[in-house]
Amino acid sequence: MSEASVERRLWSLFEPVHAVTYFAPEGGAAFEAAGLRGYWRRYFAGRAAPLGAVGAGPVIAAFFGFAPGMVTRALPDIWTRITPQAALDARRDGARAALEPLLDGVPVDEVADLLEGAARAVDRPGRVLGAANADLPWPDEALDRLWHAATILREHRGDGHVAALLTAGVDGCESLVWRCGRDGVRESMQPARGWTDEEWEAAAGRLRERGWLAADGSTTIVGEEAYAEVEAVTDRLAGRPWRELGAAATERCATLLEPIAARILPLLPDNNPIPLRPQGQAAR
Repeated sequence: MSEASVERRLWSLFEPVHAVTYFAPEGGAAFEAAGLRGYWRRYFAGRAAPLGAVGAGPVIAAFFGFAPGMVTRALPDIWTRITPQAALDARRDGARAALEPLLDGVPVDEVADLLEGAARAVDRPGRVLGAANADLPWPDEALDRLWHAATILREHRGDGHVAALLTAGVDGCESLVWRCGRDGVRESMQPARGWTDEEWEAAAGRLRERGWLAADGSTTIVGEEAYAEVEAVTDRLAGRPWRELGAAATERCATLLEPIAARILPLLPDNNPIPLRPQGQAAR
């Protein structure tokens, strides 16, 4: 396997910090304490809250890979159950409660400073979710700053990934079918993003017409080349924070994040749809 780019390596290390929001039991408990039950309700509430009390349209656009039908079942209904500010508070409280025991004894002040420096350097135009999170007030505590910086950076990278997919002429469902043609995780990915069998097969047909998928659903050589280009564009679009931070500080940040990610990764299920694997190697 080729060596990961700087941007990909850093993503694999800061993404676990953010991901406790979705997978740690403390995250769910914080939303339940705020009066919101159900995994997908809290997912959409927490992730969309920086945008305010929006309807389904902006979330369909920004989240990209989710089926519109799944989004419209969640929004705008969730805002009748929780306010955006309460959702922001719940996701912060849940993340802190999850990270505190996991990182007990791990000094986080320096890495929080470095990751904050990178997050403050994100370019905002065209980065809907990255910019919305970057616009939120910075917390004071180092653990909260670490999580907030990781959140800004992962949404900033995700915004760039969406731009790369759109440039390649790929829609939300096609992006997932394409990825599953490479790593074979349809059984977890399709239900996690809400696409019907009919929608999935239609997307697969469009990819076969482009020559990107074979008849058995696997990615063709042409499809692999196109996929590699999308990932390369995603990396390039995620590069500004690390260029601004500088090579030495970026390497130091990665070094400090490695033991933190190692503590968090075992918490994540093997079939998580990010997808993030215990070895830190994944598609985005």
